[in-house]
Amino acid sequence: MPRGFVGLPAMVQERPVRVERRLSAILAADVVGYSRLMHSDEEATHAKLTALLTEAVQPAIAEHSGRIVKTTGDGFLAEFPSAVEAVRAAVYFQTRIHELTIGDVEDRRIVFRVGINIGDVIAEPHDIFGDDVNIAVRLESIAEPGGICISSSGYNHVRGKVGVEFVDMGEQNLKNIARPVRAYAVVRERRSPATYVQSERPRLSIVVLPFANLSGDPAQEYFVDGVTESLTTDLSRIRGSFVIGRHTAFTYKGQPVNIKQVGRELRVRYVLEGSVQRSGDRLRVNVQLVDPETSAHLWADRFDKPIADLFEMQDEIVSRLANQLEAKLTEEEARRAERSPLPASMEFYFQGRALFNKGWTPEYLAQARLSFERALAVDPKNIDAMVWMPTVDLIVAANLLSDNRAALLADAEAALAKVLSVEPNHAWAHLSLGSVLIRTNRIAQGMAECERALALDHNLAEAQIQIGWAKLLMGRPADTQAHVDEAFRLSPRDVFTYRWLMLVGMAKLHLNEDAEAVDWLFRSVEANRNHPASHFLLAAALALLGSLDQASAAVKAGLAVNPSFTVRRFRYAAQGDNPTHLAARERLLEGMRMAGVPEG
Repeated sequence: MPRGFVGLPAMVQERPVRVERRLSAILAADVVGYSRLMHSDEEATHAKLTALLTEAVQPAIAEHSGRIVKTTGDGFLAEFPSAVEAVRAAVYFQTRIHELTIGDVEDRRIVFRVGINIGDVIAEPHDIFGDDVNIAVRLESIAEPGGICISSSGYNHVRGKVGVEFVDMGEQNLKNIARPVRAYAVVRERRSPATYVQSERPRLSIVVLPFANLSGDPAQEYFVDGVTESLTTDLSRIRGSFVIGRHTAFTYKGQPVNIKQVGRELRVRYVLEGSVQRSGDRLRVNVQLVDPETSAHLWADRFDKPIADLFEMQDEIVSRLANQLEAKLTEEEARRAERSPLPASMEFYFQGRALFNKGWTPEYLAQARLSFERALAVDPKNIDAMVWMPTVDLIVAANLLSDNRAALLADAEAALAKVLSVEPNHAWAHLSLGSVLIRTNRIAQGMAECERALALDHNLAEAQIQIGWAKLLMGRPADTQAHVDEAFRLSPRDVFTYRWLMLVGMAKLHLNEDAEAVDWLFRSVEANRNHPASHFLLAAALALLGSLDQASAAVKAGLAVNPSFTVRRFRYAAQGDNPTHLAARERLLEGMRMAGVPEG
């Protein structure tokens, strides 16, 4: 050191902490219905799960060069250096678990779901992090019980290398993942560890075969293919559905098709086929839904109208078909569930939806709610049952089937807010919450929720109805019918059209157009005699016109469906504080009294 230099402590520059990253195949797995199993028998479930992890899972992962990063009570996260090894390990341990549990009672059997993704992760000694890890976890949540779901990035690495087949599930909107992820399901057969699988077709599984162009004009091919692709996308929005991706479906284009063979190859419960024909200035679309096991035609429809803007027509065709198919498929799945000795959670859910669609009587709604409760007892994570149970409470309150209206609405709001905190893009949850807000005099907020529901699912005709109802409460009954007309455009044969007809009738009463109101309300009653509100509104309209005998008969019919309805209950359930609406409401109440509705 030079003389005269005064030494100072060395200034050491802090280096940034190095984050270790690596490309990995991530496997996420959990036990289906774990909470239910633990509730039934904690010690036995814990012992069985420990044994399966020791005898099946851990050896399979170790043998295929993987490591269990962490366990989560009801599942685990594993990491592999290769997607091929991850899939082979998953196939092997799923097979082994099936072999070890085949003698167990169905509702006590431990079954895993598996999700696999490949991507760049942040690695720590005892954990891994990153979006690609989250994708694997979300893929696990959409896998069938006993199944394996893999992302397209993983599929591209393993295709043709692992000795199993895959079904294209199309693009999936995964919770808290910004972009849709294309997913594939392993086709499973119960043969050997190399080709494990369940022969049963997934619930509500469907393929939309490429529609046939019968116009004889190759230039129309783009329109026909557009209908097929859009319908495939829209059907994938049906909750609980498994829709074969359009890329797989289009491999059948232009070929003679054997429906039974398609069902076997793709392992789907339903096949939708159709044709489009342009003749002069008209367009005709024919569709039919087929059961590939029996070749039975379950449903058919025809769409025939003058040609306008082709792209607008495509949207209208797809919306109508998607809405009709959702109702039909829900009904078919409910029938299958009735024949099942041990219904699974989604089977109970479909039973509840079918009962809900039958009519809003106290009996049907109570049965529907019980089905949703059973669905949650089997699988507490069934998000759809979590949405529809408070939706039933909302309907009971909104239709004046209980004096406990305020509490039911408050409970429904809390339950729906909880669902949306974990599933923010659930369209029907936004719609139901919007309906609760409208019915508790927060109309602007409620309309915003309904608009959000429409943004998530443009086919959701019921959202238009709720917005139309909100306009009525705001003292704008003349604006209501436009929203009802749009709902009919989207779903002209909807199971709830009787309510839509009633809403127009109510708007006409608010406009003092009583004769027109009677026409609409008669149509509502004819469409569904199990909807009590339509009877009482018809009674009021008839009484205001002076037809007291007919009004009395309408009251009698309404009380047969809902014996507890009273003028007092209708007044107590007032919604909105707009003076125009409140004045019209007082006029309705007077009509009900004149018709003989009990005061209460």
